[in-house]
Amino acid sequence: MMGTRIKEEFLNNVVEKIGNKKGVYSAVLRVESGDNSFTWTGAAGDMQEDSQYFIASVTKLYVTTVVMCLIEEGRIELDDKISKYLPVELMEGLHVLKAVDYSNNITVKHLISNTSGIPDYFFHKQPDGNTSASELIDGKDGSWHFEKTIKLVKELTPDFVPGKKGKAKYSDTNYQLLGRIIEIITGKYIDEVFQEYIFDELNLKHTYAYKDPSDTKPVPFYYKSNKLWLPNYLVSITPEGGIVSTAEEVMIFLKGFFTGHFFPKEKIEDLKKWNVILPPPSLFFYGIGLEKLFVPRIVSPSKPIKEIIGFWGQTGSFAWYNPDTDLYFTGTTNQINGAGHSAVLKAILKIIKSEI
Repeated sequence: MMGTRIKEEFLNNVVEKIGNKKGVYSAVLRVESGDNSFTWTGAAGDMQEDSQYFIASVTKLYVTTVVMCLIEEGRIELDDKISKYLPVELMEGLHVLKAVDYSNNITVKHLISNTSGIPDYFFHKQPDGNTSASELIDGKDGSWHFEKTIKLVKELTPDFVPGKKGKAKYSDTNYQLLGRIIEIITGKYIDEVFQEYIFDELNLKHTYAYKDPSDTKPVPFYYKSNKLWLPNYLVSITPEGGIVSTAEEVMIFLKGFFTGHFFPKEKIEDLKKWNVILPPPSLFFYGIGLEKLFVPRIVSPSKPIKEIIGFWGQTGSFAWYNPDTDLYFTGTTNQINGAGHSAVLKAILKIIKSEI
């Protein structure tokens, strides 16, 4: 039924519109129904349907998966203090606000829900007014390994007290810490953990953690009209954004996530503890290792679009699921400045509206 309702011509037009958006030089969009009766992939610009790309922060959904698996194995709890896992010298002065040290109050849940108050090393303004993001966007490639990140973060002022009601702020630092905790619990590097728990489990052949700076397989991404190639940076940030994949294999993962392949699917409801988050490119909600798109009622007044859940990546990568229509969406636009995100959001809403 689904396959006869979504017309190929309509979808070709949708992906063409994404590709025609100013600033979008390459794009891929994959749409699938939950019952597998319908699958469609389209590409525009410099990309093919099977191109490998940096999934950026969509990687964080893979971290959520690993954490949920470790919970199922009884090896971690969301309410565990992170000081249970991390060494004393790392914890010292990690979160000091108005001369009070809250470092030992931080839990795993605070990290995975972006409610720790720990500053984001990536976008947080440093004392000289620069951000690490601005240097990278200028094309200055450099490693942001764990120790460097933590050293900088200890010099910055936290955003709020850990777990402060109604407060959340996107922070890549949280995921660097989560990655280290996973490594300590498993005794393996995070790329090996991803391989074991997810890539091998789903038999993904074109998905891997980016570890070799000379690897040029993934398509580059852009900031405005500048092509960025930042291999040393991407090698250093595996748990927050270092996975390479294809639209098809992100789709296999996304379906596995929502259908109970890794952990009981009823537990998805427990992840929906939403806080409003307002970084670029637009308003959205952050739960426990899960994001939800903000869809104003005016977009579909007579049939409201209730829920689109999944994850954005900074590079215009995405993995979203709409339970109303049982449709899944994956792909990327490889554009950091937000133009790609808005084009994809329009496309997804258009497809969902054609089905509700």
